[in-house]
Amino acid sequence: MRSDRVSLLAEMALAVALSAALWLLGVKLPWNIAGGTVALDMLPIMVVGLRRGLVPGLITGALWGAGSLLLDPYIIHPVQLVFDYPLAFALCGLVGLGTSRVRETLADGKRLQASSLVTLLVILGGAGRFVSHFISGAVFFASNAPTGQPVLLFSAIYNLSYMIPSTLACAVLAVALYPVLERTVPLQRSVLERAASSQRGIS
Repeated sequence: MRSDRVSLLAEMALAVALSAALWLLGVKLPWNIAGGTVALDMLPIMVVGLRRGLVPGLITGALWGAGSLLLDPYIIHPVQLVFDYPLAFALCGLVGLGTSRVRETLADGKRLQASSLVTLLVILGGAGRFVSHFISGAVFFASNAPTGQPVLLFSAIYNLSYMIPSTLACAVLAVALYPVLERTVPLQRSVLERAASSQRGIS
């Protein structure tokens, strides 16, 4: 039990560090003046969620979201801070909703179906993050909208401009990495059983 917990904490810490490194390699588009980068920083969070389940994924995302405030914060209000940083990245951990299903599908040799599930779960996590940024943009950055453009449309376009490429890139890499990690760094049986029981409790 203790070794399982240490292993989980180490994996989460590594994921946060990798997210920081991947964010630094990201590209900020010219029009993203109020934050937002095309980057792969969601990928380590999603991998933790896929391997460890919903709660570890949510916590890892929240930790990275809070940690990213040390790198390049854009803050105009305390509530906006929450929506654009810890909450937004915590929602990437929603991929953990399908942890057991993906693992069982892969174990049955259904690689194409497992890949499809991973892709859908990554899109779910990306959508969760987008919703958080979208709400923040509509509420706190309405003044940035061009004259005559509805605020909701502005927030959607602004945030989708970096969320779509970031999410698609994460989906492609998650599909490639997940089966490799499951094969080369398998989790202990006790960990798998706890993840499965937590999934059943949610459903």
